[in-house]
Amino acid sequence: PVLAGVNGSAIENFSCVIYNVSLMNCTWEAGRDAPGDAQYFLYWKGYGDSVECELYIKDENGRNTGCRFQNVRAGYEHTKFLVNGSSKDSLIHCEKYIQLYKIEKLMPPSNIAVKCDENKDHCLIKWQQPQRSNSEKDKCYKYQIIIKYT
Repeated sequence: PVLAGVNGSAIENFSCVIYNVSLMNCTWEAGRDAPGDAQYFLYWKGYGDSVECELYIKDENGRNTGCRFQNVRAGYEHTKFLVNGSSKDSLIHCEKYIQLYKIEKLMPPSNIAVKCDENKDHCLIKWQQPQRSNSEKDKCYKYQIIIKYT
């Protein structure tokens, strides 16, 4: 990350997760040496212009420590996240880069169908792939089947 401002004022433990195909939650912690009045603002840039957080998550002191985005597509190779902050004492700046498809939490496959022969020696199992925001990354998905006999 690229940092500017007072040492220790930039955010820590930044992470994001995409779920339900197009919703993204990002969270962070205030820098350990951030001034008490420090406030943080999150922007992300994929294709096109930078977009500021649509809905901030605040801590008990009213400081922004998270964000919720809607209508996110995970098709970008690297996405730039920029956290700007300010206090009466200093400016705060931090940049992070994330490949969004790596943080997408998929729903389980649906419409699972099992068809076996009479002896149940051979079975054909089919399913519908879970919906995801990035259809270009089909090669990145693997499925594991665990068969248990009861």
